[in-house]
Amino acid sequence: MSRRSGLLAAGALLGITAMWGSTFFLIRDLLDRVPTLDFLAVRFAIASVALLVVAPRAVARLSPAARRGAVVLGLLYGVAQILQTAGLAHTAASVSGFITGMYVVLTPVFAAVLLRTRITAMTWGAVLLATAGLAVLTLNGLSVGYGEAITLVAAMLYALHIVGLGAWSTPHEALGMSIVQLVVITLVCLAATAPDGIVLPSTPQDWLSVVYMALFAGALALVGQTWAQAHLPPTRSAIIMSMEPVFAALFAVLLGGESFTLRMVTGGLMVLAAMLVVELAPRRKVEAEVQHLAV
Repeated sequence: MSRRSGLLAAGALLGITAMWGSTFFLIRDLLDRVPTLDFLAVRFAIASVALLVVAPRAVARLSPAARRGAVVLGLLYGVAQILQTAGLAHTAASVSGFITGMYVVLTPVFAAVLLRTRITAMTWGAVLLATAGLAVLTLNGLSVGYGEAITLVAAMLYALHIVGLGAWSTPHEALGMSIVQLVVITLVCLAATAPDGIVLPSTPQDWLSVVYMALFAGALALVGQTWAQAHLPPTRSAIIMSMEPVFAALFAVLLGGESFTLRMVTGGLMVLAAMLVVELAPRRKVEAEVQHLAV
């Protein structure tokens, strides 16, 4: 992988992370009227249909191995969404955000075990700095119970999703793999919420929010993430993606009417510093290459 390709992929992933962060204050408002799983099912269904309309033959061009990998990745992400949602019913949102962000730590662990990736001391330092920044940014206290436990399982699944994308995705199959993942995520969310019926958005403004999150923070973001991770090692991707709560806080201040706090600034700068460490500091060649799992 060339340095230019790596920087381009990192920039794309950072932009996608900013897009995800822009949805937090929209989701918080929308979930007052639409149940979480219903929202997820509708969001991913719209994203799936949109990509299928734009690229109807992309799935057919996938190799059997890529198709199987995409199904597994979709299951991991879909189940993680459900577990994270269930955990929110038993734990504070700030705690849930921190524990979910633990994928930053879990990703290099899984990458080392599953991909035999060597993680340098500098990268481990960046991982710990990002984790500490997330704690400062989100935590007001932490207790361990049922909600925290299943949220941690969700974080493990998100980490496996990141590692799997790094191992299985290729630039020319990014679109097809994204479509398969979105369809599987939609089916998982529908299976979880369909027995109780599906509540749809009821106002044009709510539909506009859902469509934005489906097309841009859903379909476009997943295609971009899948493409970017074909060029980036999983640990580097996870540290870049840890900027999501930082962007969420920034957009909440700029567009959601919230005020800057010292914790917000301190935690955000710590996560930003961690990302800059892995992006600007010299890295060993072995860490800059993704080692693909045998298929």
